Amino acid sequence: MPHTIVTEICEGIADCVGACPVDCIHPGPGKNQQGTDWYWIDFQTCIDCGVCLAVCPVEGAIVGEEKPELQKTPTV
Repeated sequence: MPHTIVTEICEGIADCVGACPVDCIHPGPGKNQQGTDWYWIDFQTCIDCGVCLAVCPVEGAIVGEEKPELQKTPTV
């Protein structure tokens, strides 16, 4: 099951982006409610390795399950 970045908690530090072995973490457009950059995980590409969870310094910004209601994704 893919992991989820909680959009409104993400602070845009992006340690997860460089650590992801399958390049499934992408920047979101604009800012979140707290005014920071934010990222999102492509559920179709995520392999559930947990590296993002291990490297993220922001408590609660990533959860170890697929929760689309917590993660905004850009509309294409």
